[in-house]
Amino acid sequence: MNTILKATTKGQITLPAKWRKNFSTTSFVAKENGDVLEIRPIDINNLDKEYTVFDAIRDNKGKGIKAEALVKILKSI
Repeated sequence: MNTILKATTKGQITLPAKWRKNFSTTSFVAKENGDVLEIRPIDINNLDKEYTVFDAIRDNKGKGIKAEALVKILKSI
């Protein structure tokens, strides 16, 4: 059975409660794979392959930076 999800004007979609209840997490990761969007549950407390490169609160007094500026910083390292 297919379920049609409509995006809001901000691009947000809501996962139906019956789907969310099947997982013991409230965090999901979305991955674009060609013309397919995969949404998978994740446990953010058990991530071993993820690393936070930039945390605006920790690294920049709560102010974000543009992606181009981050790339420039990373290339200089």
